[in-house]
Amino acid sequence: MPPYNRAVPVAPDLLVLEGMSFYGYHGETQAERTLGNRFHVDVELRMDLATAGRTDDINDTLDYSRAFSLVREVVEEQQYSLIEAIAARIAETLLAEPHVDSIRVRVGKQPPIAGAIERCSVIIERSASETRGQAGVHE
Repeated sequence: MPPYNRAVPVAPDLLVLEGMSFYGYHGETQAERTLGNRFHVDVELRMDLATAGRTDDINDTLDYSRAFSLVREVVEEQQYSLIEAIAARIAETLLAEPHVDSIRVRVGKQPPIAGAIERCSVIIERSASETRGQAGVHE
C-alpha cells in the first residue's frame, strides 16, 4: 500500500501486516452470506516504535500475533454486508490497542459478478483521536 498522505501529525513508524487471508460470510446477497468468500486484509498501524526498539520489550509495541488474531476475529466471527464495514470494524478494534496512533486498512474480496475482476477492495484510514472523539456519539 502507498504511504500515508494525510497532513496531520502522526507517529513516525509503521507496524505492517500484509497478505492476511480469511474465509468469512459477508455480503449483500444471501448466497454470499451462506457460501462465504475469501477476504484479503492488509493493515498499517502508525505508532512510535522507538521505545520498543530500545527496550526490546513486547509490552512497548503491539504484538503482531495479537493484531492478526483481532483481525481474524472480525473477519471470521462477525458478519457484515459491506467490506467497508469490515474495514471500519478492524480499524476500530486495532485502534483500541495501546500504542496505536492511526491505521490504514485494506479489505478486498473477489466479488460475485459476471466478468473478470481479480479483487475489489476498500482502503480506509482512521486515527485514534477520531475514534476517541466519536466514543460518545450514537446513531
